[in-house]
Amino acid sequence: MNWYEHLKTINHHKKLVMEMCFKLGLYKQGLLHDLSKYSPVEFLVGAKYYQGTRSPNNAEREDKGYSSAWLHHKGRNKHHLEYWIDYSLDEGTKMSGMKMPKKYVVEMFCDRVAASKNYRRELYTDADPYEYYRKSADKYIIHPETAALLEKLLKILRDNGEEKTLLYIKYKILK
Repeated sequence: MNWYEHLKTINHHKKLVMEMCFKLGLYKQGLLHDLSKYSPVEFLVGAKYYQGTRSPNNAEREDKGYSSAWLHHKGRNKHHLEYWIDYSLDEGTKMSGMKMPKKYVVEMFCDRVAASKNYRRELYTDADPYEYYRKSADKYIIHPETAALLEKLLKILRDNGEEKTLLYIKYKILK
């Protein structure tokens, strides 16, 4: 088990998200972000499957066919689009993404930026979060308006950098 390296990765990720959230005035979300990662069901799995270059949840998923840590995490953290999946009321559609409140879409954006920085390290560019999103976008069950906002923010980041994106979020999205 590589518990110490995993703990450092969690702490660094949480610090990055907290710094961005604080710049946006989302103090409570910044402080509470990903606290469930410190719970035994998530932390012990993360330590066991830690690699440092990607989420340990993917390694657990490859090993077991599912990730117990992810199933626990997504159900407790409103900044994950998977938290907002519910039965659909539309005929012929089984499950559907519910529209996420903007403050959680913004936290999801911050989470994706921080994860990219954490795993890409010195290779990180502002295009990385958008590229990572695009690789799996067709697999997501996500409300169209939520997807459009997230993609817009990731494109602004890619094209204009973090500072301008955070200003846009603060004055246009969270106003």
